[in-house]
Amino acid sequence: MCGRGRRVAVALLRLWLLLAAGAGAGAWASELSYVTCGSVVKLLNTRHNVRLHSHEVKYGSGSGQQSVTGVTTADDSNSYWRIRGKMDDSCQRGNPVKCGEVIRMTHINTGRNLHSHYFTSPLSGNQEVSAFGEDGNGDDLDNWTVVCSGTFWERENPVKFKHTATEVLLSVTGEQYGRPINGQREVHGMAYSNQYSSWKVMEGIFMKPMEMPRFETHSHSEL
Repeated sequence: MCGRGRRVAVALLRLWLLLAAGAGAGAWASELSYVTCGSVVKLLNTRHNVRLHSHEVKYGSGSGQQSVTGVTTADDSNSYWRIRGKMDDSCQRGNPVKCGEVIRMTHINTGRNLHSHYFTSPLSGNQEVSAFGEDGNGDDLDNWTVVCSGTFWERENPVKFKHTATEVLLSVTGEQYGRPINGQREVHGMAYSNQYSSWKVMEGIFMKPMEMPRFETHSHSEL
């Protein structure tokens, strides 16, 4: 999708999310017990009570890519992520995501994918997590494995995300940034599992098969 097309799609999706929240369209979404491919969600770190967030602010060190943080605000549109299939693959829209499945998470407002690599995070000295790519296109360092018990990723239960290439876990340990993103928490990768790496689905739209805003069908069908 071109840059202009993506901006139009994002604007329409924002409107759709607002209408769903205000008009009861979330009723059918509440029927779904699982997170499904194509869903647009916010993810809450259960230890620090912050939502996974990104924005047009780049790291001043490390990779210099778009920063990923945790925010306490619940209604920030920069905390929406689309669940997609892994790099060079796709998942069937509306299918429940399996425990152990490899996915990508694409930031709705900027079109960049949740990403990690062997750079040091700026505050904690752990592994940097960034947002990378253009219009949802990135590389195999955008792949994350959903770590959970059972068969599928259940909406009510916390899960963990392991970076497929480097095997770190998506985590928040509490370090806070100063200006220009004052008070936002550092999101990074940690080599071991602990209380800081648990995430729970919060607000969002959960796709059933073939349920997608109209603009998606004539823009870019791959998830």
